[in-house]
Amino acid sequence: MRSLIASLALATVVLVAGAGSSSGAAPKTVTGVVGPGFNISLKQNTKAVKVLAPASYIFLIHDKSNIHNFHLTGPGVNRKTSVSGTGTSTWRVTLRRGTYRFVCDPHATVMKGKFVVQAP
Repeated sequence: MRSLIASLALATVVLVAGAGSSSGAAPKTVTGVVGPGFNISLKQNTKAVKVLAPASYIFLIHDKSNIHNFHLTGPGVNRKTSVSGTGTSTWRVTLRRGTYRFVCDPHATVMKGKFVVQAP
């Protein structure tokens, strides 16, 4: 009987410990694309990002042109790819309430976008 109680107690501890370690949800992914033409976009799944909840996100940035960059700014955030480089960058970004902007620095008047971070 004691061994059954000890086994049940151990199983309970293992279950509770496992539940505690998985309580943090994985960050959601947002995908930015700049180039190859004069295009810049930011999407979550297939939908253009207009509003996001405050949280930590993975920004997957595809820079497809060596004449453009992807520059993200907002409360506490200032991240960018290089103008001469191409490729994929991965950023972990914590978004707080406020307005965020993304631009191609050399073509900021025509290649730009913005989104708002607010509570759902």
